[in-house]
Amino acid sequence: MHDRRFRPVPPRHAASGFSLIEIILVVVLIGGIVAFAASRILGGGDRARANLAKAQVQTLAEKIQQYEMDTGSLPPTLDALVANAGNAPGWLGPYAKAAELKDPWNHPYVYRVPGEGRPFDLVSLGKDGQPGGESVDADIRYE
Repeated sequence: MHDRRFRPVPPRHAASGFSLIEIILVVVLIGGIVAFAASRILGGGDRARANLAKAQVQTLAEKIQQYEMDTGSLPPTLDALVANAGNAPGWLGPYAKAAELKDPWNHPYVYRVPGEGRPFDLVSLGKDGQPGGESVDADIRYE
């Protein structure tokens, strides 16, 4: 006799899981989204550095003015804010640390005495480190 309780299990269909192609497609799409988001976030870093350079130029200019108030003259170079190599009378520094003499892109600030129409010029040359430029490559000047 034939037992009616036993029934063979039907074969599983391929649609019950993800295929390798579907998994690869999802991984590629997620990778593309992450790459796009990362480029947007990291691009914002240059704008943040430009804003930081603006603040640092103002702060360094105040340190130059403090040096001038203490010694009666402007520093001949920015290095004079760090160490009194020229034995300036009235020097009460250090007014700055050596690391503060470089902008957020690690380029040295441009300092000129006398400046163009003012006692001194203090400039960050921006991301590219070259005079002129636009956006994050633009010069940032003490006003």
